[in-house]
Amino acid sequence: MTVPKTSVLVLDCAEPEELARFYGCLLGARVGPAEGDADLLLVSGPSGTVLGIRRDPDRITPSWPVPDGPEQPHLRILVTPETLDEAEREAVALGARPVAAEGDGSRPGGRTTQRRYADPAGHAFVLAAARALTP
Repeated sequence: MTVPKTSVLVLDCAEPEELARFYGCLLGARVGPAEGDADLLLVSGPSGTVLGIRRDPDRITPSWPVPDGPEQPHLRILVTPETLDEAEREAVALGARPVAAEGDGSRPGGRTTQRRYADPAGHAFVLAAARALTP
């Protein structure tokens, strides 16, 4: 018998309160402390998604995208195709920085089905158009 489990993607950063606020606003989610870990905040989305934001004062901001390197792990946020432009405006207004790898077809504000960003702490995420918003 398999023990029941769940998983949480955790992003490390120097200022977890600020980053948790960013993702809470972007995802329309609640932010709260994790039980038993004073350095971890949990962002709980309406679809049941949970994202952890953990304090790590020694974390080094990644450089992304690396034009000649492999794609790094990243958060993919799904939106309907007709709301992609609006989702991009929201992300940028909250502090996301549009990024594009040369030749990848992803241009901030462009007519692509996915757009790449760095969050305020430098983590990679993508806004991607999808008809069905369930994974």
